[in-house]
Amino acid sequence: MNVLGDAWDWLADGANWSGESGVWNRLTEHVLLTVVCVLISVAIALPIALWLGHLGRGGALAINISNIGRAIPTFAVLVLLGLSPIGMGDTATIIALVLFAIPPVLTNAYVGMRGVDRDVVEASRGMGMTGGQMLLRVELPLALPLIMTGIRTCAVQVVATATLAALVAGGGLGRIVTAGFDLQDNGQVVAGAILVAALALVVEGLFALVQRFTARTPRGGVTS
Repeated sequence: MNVLGDAWDWLADGANWSGESGVWNRLTEHVLLTVVCVLISVAIALPIALWLGHLGRGGALAINISNIGRAIPTFAVLVLLGLSPIGMGDTATIIALVLFAIPPVLTNAYVGMRGVDRDVVEASRGMGMTGGQMLLRVELPLALPLIMTGIRTCAVQVVATATLAALVAGGGLGRIVTAGFDLQDNGQVVAGAILVAALALVVEGLFALVQRFTARTPRGGVTS
């Protein structure tokens, strides 16, 4: 309880929220890092998954390679990148987090595409739709819930894992945790962990709202 009380005292101290090392600045760094990594991951994984899902070929191999990559600890990737010519810093962090974030987007999007009712796909083909039209107007809308689940999982994982950026001289809320360790201030360590957990819950909630909204939004398809 003393540690939780110390964490509360640290969070309640306004001085800890301002300045370059303050919570607001670290929170901004953390959010920006998350947004950049998620956008890059989606830009890489989503087109590949949609196309492989549409073709129905090569997806299993891509997913297995992606999952093998996920089995490698992100911290190990960070260390290897830090020892490489890339060096320590934001570039190494972004590469490691993108590699970590691609599997859920790729897997969910591919499975969502392959899960589309084949009768509906064949019906759209019978209506004279081209491959691109079938992908964009039939398969993509029907696979959207699972695609959003993958992006949601990716975003929450990146928020939680981005704390490792502090270990390679990066920014973010992890710097509050590492500073707490350096100062042997358990209250600050726990306060940093609470902030990361709270941010992850906020991101989870925002994506849940987006999923609910997209689920209720009428979509174009074979009936449009």
